[in-house]
Parts: sequence; structure tokens; C-alpha cells
Amino acid sequence: MMELVIFLLGTLLFVLLSHQALLHPRSHGFPRFFAFEAILCLVILNASSWFILPYSFPQIISWTLLLVSAFLVIFSVRVLRQFGRPEKTIPDASRLAFEKTTHLVTAGPYRFIRHPMYTSLLCLAMGVFLKHITLLSGLLVTVAILALFTTAILEERENLCNFGEEYDAYMQRTRRFIPFIF
Repeated sequence: MMELVIFLLGTLLFVLLSHQALLHPRSHGFPRFFAFEAILCLVILNASSWFILPYSFPQIISWTLLLVSAFLVIFSVRVLRQFGRPEKTIPDASRLAFEKTTHLVTAGPYRFIRHPMYTSLLCLAMGVFLKHITLLSGLLVTVAILALFTTAILEERENLCNFGEEYDAYMQRTRRFIPFIF
């Protein structure tokens, strides 16, 4: 019962954050909502397994991914706010306030990857998945990965419209999720 309450409250929060994006299926916020939902389901599904066999190989990898996720999202948001100069008055209701940047950010983690916050979510999803590997958790992590990949592609299209050739050149010298690799 508690899991259902947490799921409903989490979903309500994600709907409130994403309600405008959900009205625009071609915006990057639309598939991101489903990534959030899949990760929420993973957390709820695997919550009871977080501290079982804490020194096992999957748990060590899991905790490493979760720490990378936390560091990356905090660092990325700080850099985005500092260098992106978000402008809340930009008339795009499908983007969150901090996403309405007026300058292309290429510092910090953005120097190496275009989507450090989505990489953070990928690490979160994989870290939670490794807490208790089942067929259902495998399905949920797959949904999260596909939704985040789709989110990144749609956001890149939006950024090409917003920043033009500058973003195109940035895409040529950086990777999407993993520095120097992918």
C-alpha cells in the first residue's frame, strides 16, 4: 500500500513538473516524463534490496553509479545556471525554468558531453536496477534508457533551432552521454 502511495505522489510531482511538456509530444520533456516514471517504479520495486549484501559486486557498482549520478546532476545544474543565463520569460512552456538558457553552455561536464543531466539519470536508473536484477526491473531500466535517448535526440533538435551553427559545432566535438565514447 505504501508503495502505491509513493508512486502516486511521485507521479503527481512529475505531472506537475511536466504538464506543459505532456501537451507537446514532440518536446524533449514528453519522453523525459516516462523516464522519470520508469525510474520511480525502479526505486519503488527495488527499495527493499538496497542494503542486502552491501559488499557484493553489483551493490558496489550500484552505489558507484548512484554517487556519480548525484555528483553529475548537482554539478551540471550549477554550471547550467551559471553559464547558461536562463531567462524565465522565454515563451516556451514545455521547458523548465532552468532549461531556458540564453547561452550555449560548454563548460564543466558540458565540455565533454551534451547531456550530463540525462547521463545522471542513466546512472541513477542503472544503479537502482543493479540493486535487484529481475525481469521487471530489466524492462523498467530499458524503458528509462530508451526514453532518455529519445529525450536527448529531441532536445538536440530544439538546441539546433535555438543555437544554430554554434550547437552544430558543439555536437561535432562532444559526445551525447559518455565522454569520448558515446
